[in-house]
Amino acid sequence: MNIEPAIIEARTVWLADPATTLDAGARLARGLGGGMVVTCAGELGAGKTTLVRGVLRGLGWQGAVKSPTYGMVEHYKFSSLYFYHFDFYRVADVDEWDDLGFGEYFRPDSVCMIEWPERVQARLPAADLSVTLAVDRDGRSARLAARTGRGNACLDALAAPLG
Repeated sequence: MNIEPAIIEARTVWLADPATTLDAGARLARGLGGGMVVTCAGELGAGKTTLVRGVLRGLGWQGAVKSPTYGMVEHYKFSSLYFYHFDFYRVADVDEWDDLGFGEYFRPDSVCMIEWPERVQARLPAADLSVTLAVDRDGRSARLAARTGRGNACLDALAAPLG
């Protein structure tokens, strides 16, 4: 059973629109490095894929970014980093994790961002950063919880201006 480490620091930020969500993702990207796991929870339409798209843009990805809802994982290769975007919405049985070999993606040279982590929580490695998005008035709120020093670096990057 996976036991999440204690929260080191947490913040809640207001995301007024999709552009703000993309910007927040780009800021978070500056704190990411190989071996990191980021979970992204929230209801349908909360902005999870938009946040991941912003992270990829922040890492320099210029191509299309699509939701991996049907294929469960999309991968993106950077010069020295693999980025895996998982979406476990359609997982009906946590044993699918083993059958599909998802554990092999979690390596020192990869960043793994996971949508719907609660569906495979028993198999997931501990997260460095947990993000929970929620529809809030006319926008979204994002609660970010750093569970490691590396996750805390993402919170610091989020607070710093882009540029």
